[in-house]
Amino acid sequence: QVQLVESGGGLVQAGDSLTLSCAVSGRTFSTYAMGWFRQAPGKEREFVAVIFWSSGITYYADSVKGRFTISRDNAKDSVYLQMNSLKPEDTAVYYCAAQKVARRSTVDAGRYDCWGQGTQVTVSS
Repeated sequence: QVQLVESGGGLVQAGDSLTLSCAVSGRTFSTYAMGWFRQAPGKEREFVAVIFWSSGITYYADSVKGRFTISRDNAKDSVYLQMNSLKPEDTAVYYCAAQKVARRSTVDAGRYDCWGQGTQVTVSS
């Protein structure tokens, strides 16, 4: 019913910037929070950032704090991830996810209701 679509991934060099987008299509619904996660080959899905839809308050993983910025556009039901000073260790498939109501955690992937298909980000040395 609800589909999240990520875009904006690509191949960049270390130190470059990249902006990811996530848009909702299909059934509309209220959103409590929308997060970004990433997963590298052979690794667990890792929390990156979350934005609380109503307030705009954000929270980041320590690994990206100061380099990444999450933002939202309520009218477009979209969320963005501005990534600066990219490092090779940022290489992963990036996913956006929606949490419709408040749950125990916004950094646990299992607490989210909907997921996108992911977009590949590759950072070369």
